[in-house]
Amino acid sequence: MPTPAAFRCALIFAIFLGRALGVGAPPDGVYLFSYFVGNGEDGLHLAASEDGLKWTALRGGASFLTPVVGENKLMRDPCLLLGPDGVFRLVWTTSWTGTTIGYASSTDLAHWSGQQALPVMAHEPTTVNCWAPEVIYDAVAGHYLIYWSSTVPGKFPVPDETDRPDRSKPPRNHRLYATTTADFATFTPTRVQYEPGFNVIDETLVRDGGGWLMFVKNETEIPAAAKYIYLVQAPSPAGPWSAPGAPVSPAGVWSEGPTAIKIGGWWHLYFDEYRDHRYGLVRSADLVHWEDVSDRLVMPKGIRHGTVLRVSRAIVDGLR
Repeated sequence: MPTPAAFRCALIFAIFLGRALGVGAPPDGVYLFSYFVGNGEDGLHLAASEDGLKWTALRGGASFLTPVVGENKLMRDPCLLLGPDGVFRLVWTTSWTGTTIGYASSTDLAHWSGQQALPVMAHEPTTVNCWAPEVIYDAVAGHYLIYWSSTVPGKFPVPDETDRPDRSKPPRNHRLYATTTADFATFTPTRVQYEPGFNVIDETLVRDGGGWLMFVKNETEIPAAAKYIYLVQAPSPAGPWSAPGAPVSPAGVWSEGPTAIKIGGWWHLYFDEYRDHRYGLVRSADLVHWEDVSDRLVMPKGIRHGTVLRVSRAIVDGLR
């Protein structure tokens, strides 16, 4: 079996080759999906695919990283990024409530750094939650951007509580927050990243040519539940963002946890149809007209909210 050093060498060579050919991913690449199962108790799960349609759980569905930090030591909504330095960065939801998110790094996805609970909302001690963090690298700005959704009571007023359909839950009115870092040691002050004027969660960002796409969930509950994913665009991850668009996810299907990647000439948007306990997939060639191809999608059993990326075949072969 190859050694960890051999994995790292293979990865660095693959990244170098991809850059030399002027492409964003190695030519001999495989699609990888990070996800969780259950309530996130056992940690990080990974699946691989050759075509973005048929996915197979790696290691028979075993966990690759057990969570040990955060308020409840969970690992929900794991977002995996391969940085320009050849290091994988992982962020995740550590708890249903609290002010922290989880962070760890790896060069081969088999051996991990120590885990950290990043106190991203410590400056707002009444913060209800920090959900679904993701991380991207902004090459123009030269830093990583970490973003997530939180409710800070009183910051954005909620609708009339007498109209709330499930009064057993605490009121939540999320907005998207963000911080930046160049080294994961120091971080800029947390700021509101996206404020559309209504409840939003589960943002994912992906580069499109010279601009950026944001797929995000409308989490509105009152006066009528929305629970769909829509698309906005901006010249940079800092905005300014276009007006909210029409739903991209299928009508009438409560969807969350979007993650997107371009395969061939098609944008593929995966999402968790959480009430129906299954995954959905829509695709588009123009970001305007979307085709539901969920019936062609094969996902591991129990898969929940994750992210998609492309990596070298050497990495995935090592994990098998």
